[in-house]
Amino acid sequence: MDAARARKIADRIQQVVAEMLERRIKDPRLGFVTVTDTRITNDLSEATVFYTVFGSEAERADSATALESAKGLIRSEVGRQTGLRHTPTLTFTHDPLPDSARHLDGLLAEAKVRDAEIAKRAEGAQHAGDADPYRKPDEDDGEFDDSDDSDDEPSERAGHRAK
Repeated sequence: MDAARARKIADRIQQVVAEMLERRIKDPRLGFVTVTDTRITNDLSEATVFYTVFGSEAERADSATALESAKGLIRSEVGRQTGLRHTPTLTFTHDPLPDSARHLDGLLAEAKVRDAEIAKRAEGAQHAGDADPYRKPDEDDGEFDDSDDSDDEPSERAGHRAK
């Protein structure tokens, strides 16, 4: 099966399911359900409908039960509106993506607060060494000051010998 055709059919199934949930399914257990995505196998035999539910875990469980009980009605409408010879089997799956995104947003907000605390603590801090830790040449002769080295011993600087 062509992947582009399968994607078009999946999009159409998503529209049909969303319309059915909005207009025709009157189950009181069905909460505020949003159809987020639909994926269909290449042979068009099975379609997975991903959904989210706004509310608590109890409302999510009630909505899952309502979707399972309305699956036959929704499947028959999908078959009628898509015009497929064999209507795909529908599977409703709760989409964890919005929950994961909410969790990541919380982690990013927490990291931002911690960064602000660290920046606030670092405002008055000073470095642990000299302000300028690099050796500088003497201003009068342009050479480094090695006055403590004797003439016959090696210099303490790596790769340099005393004169």
